[in-house]
Amino acid sequence: MPHLLPDAGPQRVIAASNFVYTVGSGLYLTAGVLYFTEAVHLPAAQVGLGLGIAGVVSLAVGIAVGHLADTRGARGVYATTLVVQALATAAFVLADSFWPFVLAVCAATGAKAAGLAARSPLIRHFGGDRPQRFRAYLRAVTNIGISLGALLAGWAVQVGTLTAYQLLVVGNAIAFTASAAVLALLPPIAPAPAVHGPRWVALRDRPYLLLTALDGVMAIQFKVLTVAIPLWLVTATAAPRWLISGTMLTNTVIVIALQVRAGRTVDTPTAGGAAYRRSGVAFLVSCALISLSAGIPTWAAATLLMTAVLIHTVGELWHSAAGFEVSFALAPQHATGQYLGVFGLGAGLAEALGPTLLISLCITWGRPGWYVVGALFAVTGLAAPPAVRWAERRQHARQNLSPREPRAASNDGAKSLAG
Repeated sequence: MPHLLPDAGPQRVIAASNFVYTVGSGLYLTAGVLYFTEAVHLPAAQVGLGLGIAGVVSLAVGIAVGHLADTRGARGVYATTLVVQALATAAFVLADSFWPFVLAVCAATGAKAAGLAARSPLIRHFGGDRPQRFRAYLRAVTNIGISLGALLAGWAVQVGTLTAYQLLVVGNAIAFTASAAVLALLPPIAPAPAVHGPRWVALRDRPYLLLTALDGVMAIQFKVLTVAIPLWLVTATAAPRWLISGTMLTNTVIVIALQVRAGRTVDTPTAGGAAYRRSGVAFLVSCALISLSAGIPTWAAATLLMTAVLIHTVGELWHSAAGFEVSFALAPQHATGQYLGVFGLGAGLAEALGPTLLISLCITWGRPGWYVVGALFAVTGLAAPPAVRWAERRQHARQNLSPREPRAASNDGAKSLAG
């Protein structure tokens, strides 16, 4: 179990800001959709369409704002994204029809994607010798904050009144504002030195784009727990419905306890590629066990599902550690925000397309679909190591041809960084 608090100084400030932010995220993730369907009374189909539009809009925002963070200073840009997200979230209380809802949710989702990219240079600058390890720690903090936010959101869902849901929205906006305020305690960092060459270098880095795509396919695994397993449990198995909460709680507790430890040995891009491969195998085994839980007695179905969730969570730990490592280590020092903005495209596509894919294969098709999804994860994992080797060759060539780039970047592929 990692220490509850990082070392005093910038890391603790970033962690505190992240914790406050994720409490607000937990409020929204738990009851945000219900607010629009139950309190605002928008049809579920319109809410789904609006969220899909927002997901598409957010894909391009991260790259542009990440580049802005590199060139203008990450602290101010990141704080600005949090303020925009707070204002957009507060505007939810005014969104009483479809198009105001779309505008508000596009602004909020775009600001969220922008913030993730803008935060990356801060993690790299203040993350110590292994920023990837600090990034793993922040993921554990994220799970704690989201869990607490989810508990608080449970009150609004239980009460179910418009006032209760509006208080939830206001609390969400306040959390984002407080997160931005905490960043005032963080020392500013100077913009990265200008490097001659193409402006949008990340979009020209084909090996990195390939890794982005592979990570995006693997990121569909996050929707297995939140979309596919709940629907499968209810429609295809005899397992008790309360087990849905049990699967989520089990996953969250393991991630909080073990994410930092899982990343300790994933300290080079090569190790990251191997972790991708292991995670693909774990997801294949997990999907196979889930498929077998249909048509068997209650106790057997529950046992298989919980075993599958445990194996899936181990794969999730490896996948996250691999993503932290390769995304930072293979990004040049002067363009961290831009590169991490590009890497976020994969997760954004998984967010937008993953639920539909999983429902079509695993729920509509049924048991064979689980094997197809598992095989997709396994093949993606197998493709990762050669993609990493290609990216490392590209990185070495870039460093040899770009003497003006800070030499600190030459350590990115080895021991100096952490996501």
